[in-house]
Amino acid sequence: MAGRRVAAERRPTVNRASRPHLPMRPLWRCRACGVEWPCQPARLALLVEYRADRTALLVYLSTLMAEAGAQLSQLNGHAVPENLTERFLTWARAR
Repeated sequence: MAGRRVAAERRPTVNRASRPHLPMRPLWRCRACGVEWPCQPARLALLVEYRADRTALLVYLSTLMAEAGAQLSQLNGHAVPENLTERFLTWARAR
């Protein structure tokens, strides 16, 4: 029995905070927190990653927005969600 307790104590714990906030396609929800992607942690990570090139970030997000629009419209009976520009691009523009 002692061996089982030791093995259980050595198992790594799952830290949800360290999980990457990536999109779950075709639903376009965050794999880590379940909200619409890009969620706030994903937005922050993208802003940090692309801090030197906002134009590249907007091009990347535009590509993902087009992909999300196509996939979500298939799931929603060919109706494209109305908030995709706000969700993918508006927050990322330089202020």
